[in-house]
Amino acid sequence: MKKKAKSIIKVTSVILILSCILCVLALISISIGSARYSLSDIITNLLTEESNPIKIIIYNLRLPRIISAILIGAALSVAGALLQAVMRNPLADPGTIGVSAGAGTATTTILLLFPHMTTAVPIFAFGGAALACGLIYLLAWKGGIDPVRIILSGVAINSVLGGYNGFLQMLYSDNLQGVLGFMNGSLSGRSWSDVKTLVIYVIIGLLLAIICIKSANALQLGDEMAKNLGINVNLSRIFLSAVSAFLAAATVSVAGMIGFVGLVVPHIARMIVGSDYKIMIPTSMLLGAVVLLFADTVGRTLVPGMDIPVGTIMSMVGGPFFLYMLRKKGKISGN
Repeated sequence: MKKKAKSIIKVTSVILILSCILCVLALISISIGSARYSLSDIITNLLTEESNPIKIIIYNLRLPRIISAILIGAALSVAGALLQAVMRNPLADPGTIGVSAGAGTATTTILLLFPHMTTAVPIFAFGGAALACGLIYLLAWKGGIDPVRIILSGVAINSVLGGYNGFLQMLYSDNLQGVLGFMNGSLSGRSWSDVKTLVIYVIIGLLLAIICIKSANALQLGDEMAKNLGINVNLSRIFLSAVSAFLAAATVSVAGMIGFVGLVVPHIARMIVGSDYKIMIPTSMLLGAVVLLFADTVGRTLVPGMDIPVGTIMSMVGGPFFLYMLRKKGKISGN
């Protein structure tokens, strides 16, 4: 009982600390930038009904961007955590197995070939992610679904879609300026309509992820043990992958390709609270939101007059940090 009580206290403390960090970081992020505002300025201008330059900057530019970063960070982290349960491999995430590439390819195609259909980008992004996911499982199927074959199939799909994207960008190089932010993963210019899109898709995805907790925990134990617990292994893998694809597509449709969040954050969460998905899912959500909001804040304030895409910041920091963890731990363990 004492051990269980200590565990509950630890998890509650982690959740509360991450929540406080996220709130403080959001306040810092909304107050700094090309123009800096005090907390009193922010509250006064948000409460006033009159429109003024400060209110426009805070309400129409910074707030949507901050909320988008929080939602996207949470979604990508949970998507990565679910895929790591499917593959029983902490190196799995939507980017490494081709799910994000499917969503990105569909979005790039719409932006370059059918720019008048940009309002339907989330639907096409999910369609692209679902198609890539379906192809991966089709190629990986051989009397059942093996995690290693899924990863290898995902790498192949990722490579093919990357080649297609490169070819498409060469053909439409004159229109490439409009999709550069998308390819680099940028939150610049996010609006309340983007926030609305994210809220709908991310909340649905996170609720589905909560439903997946039992299956995710069972899959970590191995196929035989999961079957003994009454879990349909193949169906569970497909459903968890579909939820992950849904979350990844929602983020790609709004912010473009952002890597390493779904790879690094679940691993850190696992190191802090363990591998029980009842605890790891909420921890990953909060930690992912903190990481992405911090990265975006750094990107837009690091160099005066320049807005560095959050995808670029995550690539620069996430890659070396992940390698550092590999060196420090000696190996990556899912338990």
